Amino acid sequence: MNDPKFSQNQGGENLLYLTDEQLRKGIEAMYFAYRGFTADPDRILEPLGYGRAHHRAIHFINRSPGTTINNLLSVLGVTKQSLNRVLRTLIRDELVVRRVGKTDKRERHLFLTDNGKMLETRLSNVQHQRMRCAYREAGPNAVIGFRQVLEAMMDQDLLRSFDHLRDNVQ
Repeated sequence: MNDPKFSQNQGGENLLYLTDEQLRKGIEAMYFAYRGFTADPDRILEPLGYGRAHHRAIHFINRSPGTTINNLLSVLGVTKQSLNRVLRTLIRDELVVRRVGKTDKRERHLFLTDNGKMLETRLSNVQHQRMRCAYREAGPNAVIGFRQVLEAMMDQDLLRSFDHLRDNVQ
C-alpha cells in the first residue's frame, strides 16, 4: 500500500495514522451525516408532534418486541422520566402497547401496534434508502470499514446491547 496515511508497525500490521485535521474532518462528516440521516424521519415525525426520542423508542421496540421498560431505558440511555413522557404519548396515540409480564408481574413489556409498525416502516424506509445509496456509492469495502469504525467507537456496554440486538434479529 503506497498511501502515506498507512505505515507498517514492527509486527507487520497496517496502521492508519491520521492527522488532527483528518480527524476533525471525520468528526464533522459524522455530524453532517447524522443531520442528513435524521432529517428524513424528522420530516415525517414533525407533523405528528413527535421527535427523535419517539423515533428511537419506536425503532428499538420494533427491533426487540416485548422488550421491558428497563431494557429500553438501558439501550436508550435516557432517564425514566424522559422515557415515560415518550411512552405515554406513544401509548395514548395507540402506537405502542404495554403489557404486564407473564412470569414477573412487575415487568412491563412493550410492543408496537399495527399503526406503530406502519410508522416504524415509514421511518426506517427513508433511512434504509439513504444508507443503501451511500453504501452503493462507497462500495463494499467501505461498508465493512464503516461498520468496524462505528463498532470500535461504541462504549463496551452499548456494544453489548448492539450485539444482543444483532444476535436476536438476524
